[in-house]
Amino acid sequence: MRLGVLDVGSNTVHLLVVDAHHGAHPWPAHSEKVVLRLAEQIGPDGALTDAGADGLVKAVGMARAAADGLNAEDLLAFATSAVREATNAGEVLARVRDETGVRLEVLSGADEARMTFLAVRRWFGWSAGRLLGMDIGGGSLELAAGIDEDPDVAISLPLGAGRLSRDRLRVDPSGTVPPSAEAVEELREYVDAQLDPVLARLTAVGWERPVATSKTFRMLARLAGAAPSGAGLWAPRSLTRTGLRQVLGFIRHIPPAQLPELEGVSAARAHQLLAGAVVAEAVLRRLDVDRLDICPWALREGVILRRLDQLAPM
Repeated sequence: MRLGVLDVGSNTVHLLVVDAHHGAHPWPAHSEKVVLRLAEQIGPDGALTDAGADGLVKAVGMARAAADGLNAEDLLAFATSAVREATNAGEVLARVRDETGVRLEVLSGADEARMTFLAVRRWFGWSAGRLLGMDIGGGSLELAAGIDEDPDVAISLPLGAGRLSRDRLRVDPSGTVPPSAEAVEELREYVDAQLDPVLARLTAVGWERPVATSKTFRMLARLAGAAPSGAGLWAPRSLTRTGLRQVLGFIRHIPPAQLPELEGVSAARAHQLLAGAVVAEAVLRRLDVDRLDICPWALREGVILRRLDQLAPM
């Protein structure tokens, strides 16, 4: 069957259309995205701005039309932290439903972590043993660990790269000046403090194989020497703590506007890269992870796999 997945994230609205059935690899048929940076369009009152809501309605409407045009039999539409935490989320969701006909399911942070973990488990299989999964999004950091397809622990923290770039690093809008050393150090201390309450829960579960997903981790791994995207989906990719520290050491001195000149850095997310690197370094350091594997599947694939499981014949 042909499924459409609409992911309203903190950075982008991403439509993925796949051909899949239960027990088979979901094969992408179409992918398109619109960069909205919803996490950065939350006003001082905690509400999504009118411009942010307008952009969301337009992007969802375009995605719905594209999915219909590709004969998707079902559209799985969900939203993550930016919409979840907006004080006017109910109003925005109602407007999206009324103007586009799409009902967005708002995922909890823990559900994000669980479904991403499912995708990681299916990608690496049972031979990977006990997994530790980590994902840095625009609005939140998801961590999960366990031996089964459903993790023993699933955690979401407000440590997304977009959120921290705006609220903590206060990245210069012109992108011509890198954040100060003091701002970076304050961010590191803040991230450490946010991690403190959850470390014991993760280490109590334990893991044999640490794995990371997300665009942020993929960019950091590429800068540390991992294979480029052109090498294909199946090329093994990894990131070491030493490599990550080296990347962090040089990107902290580069103005955000110049970061897209580096191979593998997305122009749309370049201004968030430093904050993402600080979070990644803190997680690896605090959990004593020396090396992790990069998984090409993440939340969208987890949502697809869960839906296919639900449709499986009894």
